Amino acid sequence: MATATNSKAKSGDSFFEIVRTIVTVLLAVFLLRTFAFEPFNIPSGSMIPTLLIGDYVFVSKYAYGFSRYSFPLIHPPFSGRILGRVPARGDVAVFKFPNDPSIDYIKRIVGLPGDKIQMIEGVLNVNGKPVDLKRTEDFFDDEKYRDVNTAQYLETLPNGVQHPILKFKPLGTGEYDNTQVFEVPADSVFAMGDNRDNSSDSRVSPRLGGVGFVPLENLVGRAEFRFFSYDENVAPWYQFWDWPWAIRFSRMFTAVH
Repeated sequence: MATATNSKAKSGDSFFEIVRTIVTVLLAVFLLRTFAFEPFNIPSGSMIPTLLIGDYVFVSKYAYGFSRYSFPLIHPPFSGRILGRVPARGDVAVFKFPNDPSIDYIKRIVGLPGDKIQMIEGVLNVNGKPVDLKRTEDFFDDEKYRDVNTAQYLETLPNGVQHPILKFKPLGTGEYDNTQVFEVPADSVFAMGDNRDNSSDSRVSPRLGGVGFVPLENLVGRAEFRFFSYDENVAPWYQFWDWPWAIRFSRMFTAVH
């Protein structure tokens, strides 16, 4: 009888040990996603060529401090940011869409609090000065825009950050190539997609479904590196036999600039 009792006791101990292990792992994952890194996938082409559809990136949650939007499952009832820091110009950042905070957006921060931003003939102007824009080799997109060569430029921001942009239409002819002067509020930033003719961003009024100014509180974090990339045009997820050809190995574990 004593042996049977001991056996039951050991079985109960094992069950609670398993439960404790699961709870510990879940807590560790929650803390990691809240305060360190959170994974995001790229579902649209607004950041091509920097980010392709099917890229998966890790975002550093601590880069700009923490707000109620830092928590993946709940939004605690407080405003502002704890240990808040303003993004650097040129950062690729994830933020909550101001019109609907349940939606995550990812864009490049080109305007900081107090800046005056304007597009003139397709060229970004920051505080009255045009950024340097140089034509580079065409970008060949074999995904959504299959077999299309697209004009690509190297844009240099005032702080020296360089990144590529795409222009499907000639400079000055795009829908948002000529805009008013946007004066960025003290509590916000100005975000744009690198795919300039296919990005609904801060150039577009929230009344028209655009992003408008991005409140600092809405920032989730800074995109740091790609850890996976998958091209569904090569193989849908259910065609597992074609997975090796759909994975973009060359993009894995590369930094986001």
